[in-house]
Amino acid sequence: MLSVEPIKAYEDNYIWLVTTNEGSIVIDPGESSKIIKLIDEKKIDLKGILVTHHHYDHTNGLKDLTDRFEIDVYGPKNNIVEINKSVKDSDRISILGIEFEVIEVPGHTLDHIAFYSFNENMPILFCGDTLFSAGCGRIFEGTHKQMFNSLNKLSSLPKNTKIYCGHEYTLSNLKFAIEVDSENIDLLNEFDRVNSLNTSINPSLPSTLDKELMINPFLRCDNVSIKNKINEKFNVSDNDFETFTALREWKDNY
Repeated sequence: MLSVEPIKAYEDNYIWLVTTNEGSIVIDPGESSKIIKLIDEKKIDLKGILVTHHHYDHTNGLKDLTDRFEIDVYGPKNNIVEINKSVKDSDRISILGIEFEVIEVPGHTLDHIAFYSFNENMPILFCGDTLFSAGCGRIFEGTHKQMFNSLNKLSSLPKNTKIYCGHEYTLSNLKFAIEVDSENIDLLNEFDRVNSLNTSINPSLPSTLDKELMINPFLRCDNVSIKNKINEKFNVSDNDFETFTALREWKDNY
């Protein structure tokens, strides 16, 4: 039996705690105190850590955890010294009885990776700051083309994949998405659902890829209505990539 629980960090980060009958792992420990408290209180058997990218709010807890526990830390090749198991695209790792495939998804950062498991036809994806519910990550180190290609990679996963993102950005993303795609009934319904949550207590996540393909404008750059909106606002061609670029730049300044 697999369970995935969120641990809140900073203002809006999620650290994900994954548990099976073989123990637990954490994904993107931006801080350590809450994890250590949980381990002590619930006698959690921490078996490893997965890291999606080098930003401090996803890695700042690594030193405390690796000082206290002798565990493997899987992540991309970068300057984070606590990562002792460097992985790259298409690598497979087995931990807690789960087989994860590594997917390189540069854009937000150049080293960004995601961890995907088919999980006996109940697939799960830990995608850090690449794909958010109703949004995608800012492009800090990579290019728009890299992010566009990375999102296309993730879009090709099974539609029932559960999406575990790195931040609780859903409500603000939905507000922007409605500006872009105002007649999308699925999007409006999701806004009502999330708006009724107190997301400081009740996470909006996980999402599913099926849902994101219906509501996330960054995964819908081939949609005629969205293309027309972007063309009207920015006078770009109806090319999917140019639509994405204009959309991401609009969101940056929204």
